[in-house]
Amino acid sequence: MRAAAVLLVLLALAGCGGTLQVDPPKPQGDAVTACDKLATLLPGALDGEQRGTSTPQSPYVAVWGAGTIALRCGVPRPVRMAPTDQLQEIGGVGWFADPDKPALFTAVTDTAYVEVTVGGEHVAAEVLADLSKPVGQMAPQPR
Repeated sequence: MRAAAVLLVLLALAGCGGTLQVDPPKPQGDAVTACDKLATLLPGALDGEQRGTSTPQSPYVAVWGAGTIALRCGVPRPVRMAPTDQLQEIGGVGWFADPDKPALFTAVTDTAYVEVTVGGEHVAAEVLADLSKPVGQMAPQPR
């Protein structure tokens, strides 16, 4: 339900300038470390859009452009994702495409779920390909 509310906010504000309001997730356990690392790996520009700001500011949220692309790290497992669902692998990362929300994708990793909303003016596969490298690098390195 929370993801649906975030998606509605993002879509409603996609055409507006300024700071975008996004509900930050509250990662737990290993997801905190992974999301903190991801925040340092994210690109400054994505699909021609510059990185913007969100409110409240959070290390677990990133937006590009006027919020047409938004990322939230450390979200809960998608409710609609069944154990038998096939993930779309892009750049070595498995992505779950929510069948009820065509603009919402979730990266499934061992340490954290990363939710990405991609506005209709962008090609989702290209955005997810660009985000797969940093998402794939966010897991702590084995010792």
